[in-house]
Amino acid sequence: MQRICVIGGSRYFGKLLVKRLQDAGHRVTVINRGSTPPPAGVEHLVVDRDDETALTAALGSRTFDVVVDQVCYTPVQAAIAARAFAGRTRRYVMTSTIEVYDPATAALPAVPPGTPVPEENVDPAGWPAVMDLPWHDDAYLQARYAEGKRQAEAVLARADGFAFAFASVRSAHVLGGGAREFTGRLAHYVGRIGRGEEVRVHAQALPTVFIHYEELADLLLWAATADFTGPVNACSDGPLDVRELGAVIAAQAGREPVYRVVAAGEEASPFSVDRHYAMSNARAKGLGFSFSHTADWLPGAVAEALDAEPSPTP
Repeated sequence: MQRICVIGGSRYFGKLLVKRLQDAGHRVTVINRGSTPPPAGVEHLVVDRDDETALTAALGSRTFDVVVDQVCYTPVQAAIAARAFAGRTRRYVMTSTIEVYDPATAALPAVPPGTPVPEENVDPAGWPAVMDLPWHDDAYLQARYAEGKRQAEAVLARADGFAFAFASVRSAHVLGGGAREFTGRLAHYVGRIGRGEEVRVHAQALPTVFIHYEELADLLLWAATADFTGPVNACSDGPLDVRELGAVIAAQAGREPVYRVVAAGEEASPFSVDRHYAMSNARAKGLGFSFSHTADWLPGAVAEALDAEPSPTP
C-alpha cells in the first residue's frame, strides 16, 4: 500500500484512476476545486492548485509516496507544484499528451512518415521554460496547449532540487465511455456520420494513435507504482487515419460517411491530421506494460457513443 495524491481526478480517466488506486489498496488523496466529490474513503482537499499559498496550507504536514498530476498545463503550474511538493513525495507523475510531438507547434526533429515517434523527439530536460508569458489567459493557453505541456514537463524534469523522481505519461487521443467522453470528438464523428452530414478531412490525412480511457487509467496506475523516470508514450497498437476511423463508425451506424476535403489552411474535423506525429509505445512495452490493439475496443467505444447520441426530434 502506498499513499498517493491525485491532482484533478474529478472526471473521465482521472476519476477512474482514483477508483483503480483505491481498489488496489492504496491510500488516496484527491486535490481539486471541489466540483465533484471523490469516492467514499478518499481524502479530498478542496483548493485551487494555482494558489501556491493555499495549496501549501491545505497540504499541511501530509507526505505522499507518489503524486499523479492530471491537470498540469503550464510551466507556472508545474513550478508551483514542484515547490509545494518539495520534500513531500518521492515520485511525481504528470499526465501529458501526444500533442507535444505536433511539428506544427514547435521546431522538432523530423521523423519519416510511418515511423512511430519516440519519446526522445521531445526531451523535457533540455526544453526551455518561459514563465513570464500570459499562461493565465485561457485563450492564450488554448492556442498553445502543446507548448504549455512541453514546458510543464521541462520544469518538473529539472526539479532535482525538489528531491523527487519525475515521469510523464504522454497520452494518445483518448476515446470511450460514451457520454463520459467530455471532449466530444468521437461523438462528432458518430453524430455526423449517423446523420449523413459532411465530415471535413485533409486530402492526405495521416494516421494517428488512440487509447481507451480505461487502458489509460490502468497505465497511470502502473506508472504511479513503477520506478522509471522520464516520458513514456501511451497508445494502443494499431494507428488509424480518419477514414479508417470513419469506416468503423459507418459499420455500426449503418450509413456511409460523407467526406469533404478541406482546402489548405482550412480547419478539418478532429483526428484528421496532415502532419506525422503518431507515437511509438515501445518504451512502455519494454518497461513491462502490455497494450491492447485499437481494434479490440474501438467498436465498443463507438457503440457507447451511438447509445449516448440524443434521439432525433420528431
